[in-house]
Amino acid sequence: MASKVLIVDDAVFMRNTLKEIFSSHEFEVAGEASNGVEAVEKYKDLKPDITTMDIVMPFKNGIQATREILAEDPEATIVICSALGQESLVTEAIEAGATDFIVKPFRAENVMQVVKKAMATRK
Repeated sequence: MASKVLIVDDAVFMRNTLKEIFSSHEFEVAGEASNGVEAVEKYKDLKPDITTMDIVMPFKNGIQATREILAEDPEATIVICSALGQESLVTEAIEAGATDFIVKPFRAENVMQVVKKAMATRK
């Protein structure tokens, strides 16, 4: 059975890029969210195996959303997606409970390596 992923990013282009990567690697894209508020709601509804979470988003950032999801489900696997130069935010996200991170722009092999490692450490 394919692992379910929730993709959270305020940029449609980034969500579509991740969708293509996951779809070509036998993951089921269970849902998408464009901000932290939607991310928390969709996580509760979908209970994905893994969530990719952008850091900088409107309404609620990825760090706040990560904290809320992990408060709801301590077993959640969340991989932060950050741009170069956001090291302090990545550190804060990891401290908030994110499992790992991916740096934009995405390369399929990097995304899959980090996601598979994150899922293996949480099982």
